[in-house]
Amino acid sequence: MTTTYLTTKELQEKRQKYVPRGVSNSNVNIADYASGATITDIDGNKWIDFAGAIGVLNVGHTHPKVTEAVKKQVDRFLHPGFNVMMYEGYIQLAEKLCHVAPGNFDKQAILFNSGAEAVENAVKVSRRYTNRQAVVSFTRGFHGRTNLTMGMTSKVKPYKLGFGPFAPEIYQAPFPHMYEKTDQLSEETFIDEKIEEFKDFFVSIVSPETVACVVMEPIQGEGGFIIPPKRFVQFVSDFCKEHGIVFIADEIQTGIGRTGRLFAMDHFDVVPDLMTVSKSLAAGLPLSAVVGRKDILDVAGPGELGGTFAGNPVACAAALSVFDIVEEENLLDKSEMLGQKIEKKLHELAGSHECIGDIRRLGAMVAVELVTDRNSKKPNKEKTAEITKYANQHGLLLLSAGLKGNVIRFLAPLVITDDELQKGLDIIEKAFQ
Repeated sequence: MTTTYLTTKELQEKRQKYVPRGVSNSNVNIADYASGATITDIDGNKWIDFAGAIGVLNVGHTHPKVTEAVKKQVDRFLHPGFNVMMYEGYIQLAEKLCHVAPGNFDKQAILFNSGAEAVENAVKVSRRYTNRQAVVSFTRGFHGRTNLTMGMTSKVKPYKLGFGPFAPEIYQAPFPHMYEKTDQLSEETFIDEKIEEFKDFFVSIVSPETVACVVMEPIQGEGGFIIPPKRFVQFVSDFCKEHGIVFIADEIQTGIGRTGRLFAMDHFDVVPDLMTVSKSLAAGLPLSAVVGRKDILDVAGPGELGGTFAGNPVACAAALSVFDIVEEENLLDKSEMLGQKIEKKLHELAGSHECIGDIRRLGAMVAVELVTDRNSKKPNKEKTAEITKYANQHGLLLLSAGLKGNVIRFLAPLVITDDELQKGLDIIEKAFQ
């Protein structure tokens, strides 16, 4: 199936010459073709995919239904530009998003290209709707690499260093990490303390009447798959309602079934005002959306929102097929079962590896935090790098995460077969050994 006449080494050399080093590569081999949860490189080596292009491939590589939908659309037209001449796919996808998004209120949806674009536009409409300027995100959060979203993102290296100045009126509120709780504190007391910290933030850092929106990842992705307590999320939502602040759920990495629900906020019994969606929305094609309250999204005038390639019809066709696949193949149930299997393996490894400090999971969004020892909980970035490097040298695409780089995250396609999963877990076990 290989079409290239260049060797892996030649292509790697061209990459070094022509592509800036600012683009990172976890694995330096060259993909040839992919299916399900397996990628084959141009040398014929197979790679089990536990990365999913950083959470983009919940329905797997080249799903036949996605491929068919894309080919049909390509034969009709590629992109008339929705703001020049409308097309059915954009409207159908907006309708679908409004139907599946949480909330009983009237909804609208607008399409963009990337997660960062979705976040930027959610902030834009929130500012217009509230006539306020301030934006609140959370420590350890990640929202993109544009100027605005860099300011909303916590991790300085590699995302922010040297790229300022950043957009003003952006503030980062504290976000609870249950693994940081000491043994002396009960869970409820710890949550109470974090809620008080959040309330104090709006006294000491920014006043709520100046805040347009609060943007929260239901589970922090790049931050290390940090799962907040349900009561904390509900308090933040209630606080926003009380103070007229738009509550935005950043579901870019958590959405489209990753956590065993279509959207992760469903786990917390919270309905956000707006929601940003991307990554697995279109099975690998660039597409994102902001969906939520019509009264907020409809406040901007014609031409004030959009973009040249926003809502590309080929990507819309892929997205509509993704929703069909999630339903027809019971991917929400599969997500939970996949997560259970990975978690079980990690607990087995924890029995013989002291470096495993914390294992956390919601659906198939699974992470393991590595430490030097379980008493100090000191982050073990070096061990994390060793394990991911070994995996990427031995047939497994594996990613790290976390503010301190000591978390291994699992984002395998939800359609992964038992055989693919077992091969991947076997490599994980050898990597720990």
